[in-house]
Amino acid sequence: MIERLGALASNHQWSWNESARALFAELPNFDAERHPAALVGELTAAEVQALADDTEFCDRVAAHAEALAALTATTPTNPDVAYFSPEFGVSELVPQYSGGLGILAGDHMKSASDLGISLCGVGLFYRGGFFRQSVDGGRQGERYETYEPAELGCFDTGIEVTVAIADADVTAHVWRFDVGRISLLLLDTDVASNSAKHRAITDRLYSGDRQHRIEQELILGVGGSRALAAMGWDAPVRHLNEGHAGFLIFDLLDRDIAAGLTLAEALAAIGPRLVFTTHTPVPAGIDRFEPALAAGHLAPWAQRWGVSIDEVLELGTDPTDPVAAFNMAALCLKAAKRANGVSQLHGAVSRDLFAGVDGADAIGSITNGIHARTWTMPRLQDVFDERLGAGWENGDAAAWANVSALDDDTIRALRRAGSVELAELVAERTGDTIDPDSLIIGFARRFATYKRANLLLQHPEVLAALLANDDRPVHFVFAGKAHPADNEGKAVLADVLAYGKTSAANDRFTFIPDYDVAVAQAMYAGCDVWLNNPIRPHEASGTSGEKSALNGGLNCSISDGWWDEMADGRNGWTIPDSNSTDPTTRDRAESAAALDILTNEIAAEYFADGTPWSTAWLERMRDNWSSLGPLVTAGRMVADYERELYRPALNDVTG
Repeated sequence: MIERLGALASNHQWSWNESARALFAELPNFDAERHPAALVGELTAAEVQALADDTEFCDRVAAHAEALAALTATTPTNPDVAYFSPEFGVSELVPQYSGGLGILAGDHMKSASDLGISLCGVGLFYRGGFFRQSVDGGRQGERYETYEPAELGCFDTGIEVTVAIADADVTAHVWRFDVGRISLLLLDTDVASNSAKHRAITDRLYSGDRQHRIEQELILGVGGSRALAAMGWDAPVRHLNEGHAGFLIFDLLDRDIAAGLTLAEALAAIGPRLVFTTHTPVPAGIDRFEPALAAGHLAPWAQRWGVSIDEVLELGTDPTDPVAAFNMAALCLKAAKRANGVSQLHGAVSRDLFAGVDGADAIGSITNGIHARTWTMPRLQDVFDERLGAGWENGDAAAWANVSALDDDTIRALRRAGSVELAELVAERTGDTIDPDSLIIGFARRFATYKRANLLLQHPEVLAALLANDDRPVHFVFAGKAHPADNEGKAVLADVLAYGKTSAANDRFTFIPDYDVAVAQAMYAGCDVWLNNPIRPHEASGTSGEKSALNGGLNCSISDGWWDEMADGRNGWTIPDSNSTDPTTRDRAESAAALDILTNEIAAEYFADGTPWSTAWLERMRDNWSSLGPLVTAGRMVADYERELYRPALNDVTG
């Protein structure tokens, strides 16, 4: 029994399998903030015996273990596609992610497992993870915790690879992390043979200076490519999730040049193997390195290939960059035959943004989606399984057409249960009180300035009037982190925190600290409206609103990212854009428009019958599900990648 339980704990399918998670909740040492693998490993002999004596528990463990064994028996032994990403968000108990990019990568792995795609993942193992947030004194504080691979369910492959970092050879250990039938390889430089400086290369996610960043990206790209080879996996197609793994291109070029090709010939040869997804809608988001810094790491490649360092640096040159730089997005676009943005609007924005780079005109788009079994509250999943039928979680349109089978009483009960649970979490985390029958409006994302978390504060008197209305009570719930080095983002967060303490907030404006997957799931289940007000078109896709939509939350958003192509006027509300080129005028106009919609359309409709969740509101929820359900799942997204990018690339490579 204990071996089977350990196998269940070490495969992260439990992160989207509610009945499997329930097994771990019954362990005598259960701690919701600790990984199941660590809990199982710490059971005493007496505790193991007590569990073994529980026949019903053992039967459930056996059933889950047998199902998992049948699934993992189909794990690709030589994957067709290797998906490279600097972060993977699989669970809040595996702190190897910072935000949307990592959550997307985790959802990609889960859906690839669900759909049986021949794929593996490649990333880094960060022993310090990403920071934990505190908001004492009205400002963000950061702290880091230390994690061991075994504590997070990693398996030791016994493989080590070497990557040249400046004048030293750095060793990276390769761990395997299982996500259903998908294997994720994570590289870790905390190896005894490395110097203290090099052991710290993979210490934390997105920390340190540019030197640290380029070292991490060399380990990810070059080391990751070599890890695949050491595993005996050819992975003929390599998918770069953003430019951070772009140095894998150098490892592929090196192999072909060693076989006798010129640099130009090698570049042409590897192009069909590469898929590049850009998530960057603004120049400031592109990963660039100073030429001198890049040259210090790339000169050995130039020497080995018999070319000048200028020729190598040219691979990462965008002639439109205002300052000379080695541009990782330019490197990926020049090398990859196939590239895409993450929404239709973002695809168009990317073609303009990278217009000076060869290959930019061919950038297409595949709109991001979210893993439905991870992000839909369990009680709603049960209802969907019963009323909609098979396939809803992967965007089956026929299943989603059955939303008419969801009656008013069922929907109201589901929504209120989610609101109650969110209120309980808020009370536990903050001490604030939320009336579950109030209109709960959520805003949770990275506190980058372009996302404008403080936009509504442009008109404090209008916001105060909205929050003071006891006939139509409204409660805002905010969450999110600013990057530790983003002082402007921290200032925005401080504005939100400060407003929540004012009398004008009327105790109806709450910030939940230490945003993670668990907080997000509670908010998606409990918020009636999801607010999104970035500066258009700076939101590449944005998936938080998609998660809310699957849970029955209605979006109120600027027409940006995924909402630009999926809003139909009935499934939510679109905040009109200001045409002003003056930022102050634009922000005030869009703040006023958002508050007008929230007050005169959303709150009015929510309480139209004199009680929460009016008949009109419930009908809009059904419109939300029927129109967005087929479009917002990662099952649809990964199927699009397989059909539009992976399969054509494989055909190019293998014939």
